[in-house]
Amino acid sequence: MTPYIALLRGVNVGGITIRSAELAALFEELGFEQVRTVLASGNVAFAASDTWSRSEVKRRIEQALRERFGYEAWIVLITRAELEAVVEAFPFDEEREGWHPYVLFGSDRAHLAELAADVGELDPDDDLVEPGDGVLYWHNRRASGVGSTFAKRTAKAKYKPTTTNRNLRTLRKLLA
Repeated sequence: MTPYIALLRGVNVGGITIRSAELAALFEELGFEQVRTVLASGNVAFAASDTWSRSEVKRRIEQALRERFGYEAWIVLITRAELEAVVEAFPFDEEREGWHPYVLFGSDRAHLAELAADVGELDPDDDLVEPGDGVLYWHNRRASGVGSTFAKRTAKAKYKPTTTNRNLRTLRKLLA
């Protein structure tokens, strides 16, 4: 069994509501084990049979979410070991007062590269971005929030199917 983390995009925002119990039940119906949801924002830790490839696991989950909950579902799927490495490598001071420690995950490395390409143009008083392995580490000043330049870039429709963002504290809860 491979321990995975599924990070659902756009759950419990914008009219897409999925209760944690329903989400966990769906994953169990798909044959996954050790299913655990974390917070109400589309985070699922689970184990999948090693007979399924990562792409097959991702495809099965997205298809089941679409069928059950009736929305255009996209996930980023990572292993627990990959998530541990991502959290450990966070390059900024996660306790910095007035700042949010985020990680932007992507299932399309080209999209992450596009988002990282303009990092030098960002206002460092609002956004700090550092590329990682399959992620972008992002420190965002709370006062700027979703109005910051980088936040607006990541919200573009072209990145919706391939990226999702999580606070570092949420990621630590997923690993607990």
